[in-house]
Amino acid sequence: MPQRHSATEQDKSSRFGFSEIVRRYQSMVFSIAQHFLADRSAAEELAQDVFLQLHATLPALKSEDHVKFWLRKVTAHRCIDYRRRRRISQISLEDAPEPAASTQLGDLFLEKRVRQLIATLPETPRMVVILRYQEDMSPEDIAEALAMPLATVKSHLQRSLAMLREKMTRTIGEVVI
Repeated sequence: MPQRHSATEQDKSSRFGFSEIVRRYQSMVFSIAQHFLADRSAAEELAQDVFLQLHATLPALKSEDHVKFWLRKVTAHRCIDYRRRRRISQISLEDAPEPAASTQLGDLFLEKRVRQLIATLPETPRMVVILRYQEDMSPEDIAEALAMPLATVKSHLQRSLAMLREKMTRTIGEVVI
């Protein structure tokens, strides 16, 4: 009987740990999905699926940093897979609700325009830009999360920023990024 009791206690503590992880990282996971998919309900569904997968995987994850990395990696891959499977027409960003993550006050027009331009990037470069500038991940971490060479990540960033800069210049004039 003592072994069963300790297993029950372990189940309770792992569930508490899981609920704490969900509370801590749900806005991050949702925000990545929302920025990539531009569809609130799809982002909510995707985030829920990611956390269901996390629940099954949690015993194998060694630390909080590992959990955070795993969540970003799985969310990024799920977003790309979702877009490839569904190939639905995107709604305009004007109609999309704001993501859960708060943003700093600044030029709202510029922020809105940058979000619109990022949404025009192809899938993989868009995810690289989101992970780099929204999630503040290093290129090395992005390469690991997306299972691609570091040089490819850097290339995506460089080309995406050049494209965004060119589009911004055409639409609102010279912008220093």
